[in-house]
Amino acid sequence: MSVDPNAATQGGFGPPPGAGEHRRPRAARFLVPALVAAAVAVGLGVYGKSHDPAGTAFNLAGFSSTSAVKAWLGSTAFAFALVQVVSALMVYGRLPGPSWSSALHRWSGRIAFLVSVPVAVHCLYALGYQTYSTRVMWHSLLGCFFFGAFSAKMLLLRSEKLPGWLLPVVGGLVFVVLTVVWWTSALWFFRTFGVTT
Repeated sequence: MSVDPNAATQGGFGPPPGAGEHRRPRAARFLVPALVAAAVAVGLGVYGKSHDPAGTAFNLAGFSSTSAVKAWLGSTAFAFALVQVVSALMVYGRLPGPSWSSALHRWSGRIAFLVSVPVAVHCLYALGYQTYSTRVMWHSLLGCFFFGAFSAKMLLLRSEKLPGWLLPVVGGLVFVVLTVVWWTSALWFFRTFGVTT
């Protein structure tokens, strides 16, 4: 007697043919971005914690310190993130907006991300992952989490047939995390040292 391994299960044992086909792709659409987000966040944290901080990563002419550069670049990223929120509300029809709201949303996000990269490089390379105070601990933790969540959002944008609520929730999470990261660094810097360059 030969058995065909491709034949449908007989006698009611096991799932019907094709039952798992719809679940796996759906789960993978969510699982892969979540795993990438975790890998990015943990990888950045491990790097920041394991290497010896260099003390400085960059400086720009006209600024008094790398901390001032970081505060201004972080504030610029936060300003573009605010544009992201407003333009997202326009795209989703919650606010009236011009026909180019989608382009504004995409480009403000790209600029916010590009401006945030030198800040992250400075934080990780020059300062490392630190926990010597509550403010610094939250900044380090959420800074790593931000780049993980941002990675997940970018991957989800490429997925098809997502629930309508998912991208706004993930985008809102990215914005909230960036807000706390900005609040624990740039805003703290300006309140402590004044609005200086």
